[in-house]
Amino acid sequence: MRSVREMLGRPVVIGALAVAVLGGAFGAYWFQPWKLWQDETVREALPVAASTPTPGAPGAPAGEPAKDTPPAKDAGAEPSSAPPAGPTALASGELISHEHTTTGTARVLELPDGSRTLRLEGLDTSNGPDLRVWITDAPVIEGKAGWGVFDDGKYRSLGKLKGNKGDQNYALPADLDLNEYTSVSIWCDRFNVSFGAAELARA
Repeated sequence: MRSVREMLGRPVVIGALAVAVLGGAFGAYWFQPWKLWQDETVREALPVAASTPTPGAPGAPAGEPAKDTPPAKDAGAEPSSAPPAGPTALASGELISHEHTTTGTARVLELPDGSRTLRLEGLDTSNGPDLRVWITDAPVIEGKAGWGVFDDGKYRSLGKLKGNKGDQNYALPADLDLNEYTSVSIWCDRFNVSFGAAELARA
């Protein structure tokens, strides 16, 4: 026992132990292996655009005159056609697995106000460090060959993945051209690898 204590008391051994502890702590922080057993489920409703108030009505900007109230329609008159109140699907695709098993649907929706949203529905993938949602111009390739292609060309990050399971909405930039950006990836920015991806087919 005395020889063990003497050995552990040597500066070289103390330094080696300190390096080992620091290395283990850094490795745990970098890889965050516990996340593989921690699910984060997010259930967001379909996005809805904010309605524009009628001038002069409650909530309208002050100082604007109220419009005349339109005359009541005849009971027998046919209703006029109105634009759809909900979002319109512009493109969609099914997620495939890359480094981690991934399933779900990616949809690009246009809201009544003209803004667009990427919606992930029924997402089920692994949790991990520094996961992002990317929309890219890369092809979606099955197998290992497709794990790292999404940073080879053009891509736009839509932000951190909100959860590894559930339904989630991500606002798309107004200047994004869907003819150029044709795929979505759940991208691990720390290790430059795709967890799963979907090819977006125009509706």
